Amino acid sequence: MIDVSPERFDHLVGDALDGIPEALAEAIDNVVVVVAERGDPPDLLGLYEGIPLTERSDYGGLVLPDRITIYRQAILELCRSEAEVVDEVRTTVIHEVAHHFGIDDD
Repeated sequence: MIDVSPERFDHLVGDALDGIPEALAEAIDNVVVVVAERGDPPDLLGLYEGIPLTERSDYGGLVLPDRITIYRQAILELCRSEAEVVDEVRTTVIHEVAHHFGIDDD
């Protein structure tokens, strides 16, 4: 396991979000991205909670933003170098954003 400070990890998540192609980034709607130390189960790398864009026909009113959580400790436990952390953060962010677009794990 490598140690990456919470501040540096936040920066890596921001970089991953900045790396999303502009056309896709502009289509992201009403989503907040946060970093937490650990999820449930503890090996969970990321989590999307919300209503995917493909299911938003009944979406409206004053709803809270969808939420993407990236779990710092689970990612750090998988990685042996900062380069691996960068890759895993990028992969996890893209994976969770894909859920926002209605793409499931299958």
